[in-house]
Amino acid sequence: MNERVVLSYPHGGRRFNYRVAAIVLVDGHVLVDRQDDDDYVMLPGGRVELGEPSVLSLEREIAEELAMNARIGPLLATSESFYRRVDEDFHEIGLFYRAALADARPNGKSPWLVRQDEGHELKFYWVPLNGNALEYMNLLPRWLPSFLRNLPGTATDIVHDERMVASQ
Repeated sequence: MNERVVLSYPHGGRRFNYRVAAIVLVDGHVLVDRQDDDDYVMLPGGRVELGEPSVLSLEREIAEELAMNARIGPLLATSESFYRRVDEDFHEIGLFYRAALADARPNGKSPWLVRQDEGHELKFYWVPLNGNALEYMNLLPRWLPSFLRNLPGTATDIVHDERMVASQ
């Protein structure tokens, strides 16, 4: 068996990430998750491993995090994001796919699901697209709330640079 190599590399206070994420939309809600030590939420997904196609990475990440199988749909966005977290500057390439989870839907519970993954507690929430709940929960990357509310008809490429905002 080959060694698993996650495509996330630190270098002198900077880090490169290659990440995949699932856009799961049901009844006007999007599925997000929060890791126990984060002050933000993100879409379910994770880092791609060396030699692994992005769709397989996303299927694997969802199976690991949610213990569910996902049907991965079309690619909705690619992104190149630059941001700072915990004394590290990130350069992240992201692929965002439409996805569906069988029988998964908002049911009024908050969190909807709690799971353990790689020593962390993950809490999953269904967040309404309308209103400001996505901003209140601090969905990252910051361009996502608007994007999710106005999904384009074709795959979109997004470049988002928070370094300029942080330095002002």
